Amino acid sequence: MKFVLILIVVLLAGKDFICSKGVFCMVLLESQIKLKTGDKIPDFSLKGIDDKIHSVSDYKDYDGKLIIFMCNHCPYVKAKVEAIKEIHEKFSDKVAVVGINSNDPIAFPDDNFENMKKTASEKGIKFDYLVDDTQEVAKRFGAMCTPDPFLFDKNGNLVFHGRIDNAMKPEDVATEKTMIDNITKLLNQEKIQKDFDPSIGCSIKWKEN
Repeated sequence: MKFVLILIVVLLAGKDFICSKGVFCMVLLESQIKLKTGDKIPDFSLKGIDDKIHSVSDYKDYDGKLIIFMCNHCPYVKAKVEAIKEIHEKFSDKVAVVGINSNDPIAFPDDNFENMKKTASEKGIKFDYLVDDTQEVAKRFGAMCTPDPFLFDKNGNLVFHGRIDNAMKPEDVATEKTMIDNITKLLNQEKIQKDFDPSIGCSIKWKEN
């Protein structure tokens, strides 16, 4: 059966849910502040879909690092893939774009490692796409939703945490390219006035303890 989103958001227990036919619901969350502007990028060493290990130090020569917590199944991520690809293509020589998937692959098999490879192939994703199988990296960043983007400068200091653009629902059309504008400011050594502009998306699917 074709997966069709119903544009109904209900409020339940203080959280937003978006439901589809078949009554499958996804918890919606906004970015929240854990890392503050100027904080250093948390270290990581994660396996990528190229089967290689990627660490923060691998990106030290770039003028900026854009870390995006994302996944395969979330419609909010699917709606941003082309925008993320545009960012990567526009700034690939100056800004490292890195996707990290922290979702529980047991509860959500669409987000397992093999499906990460499949999604990247189908969507033409050329930037590094890494798996955070312990979910510790997401916790260090304070990532809450997918997508949840963090922009760091050359020295690894956080300069912006927030949305890719101003299309806040999958069906919306962006009229402002927030991340592109902020990366341009970073590269021009201009101050980003609004350093936290929360993204919204599906909650990260945490493993049960």
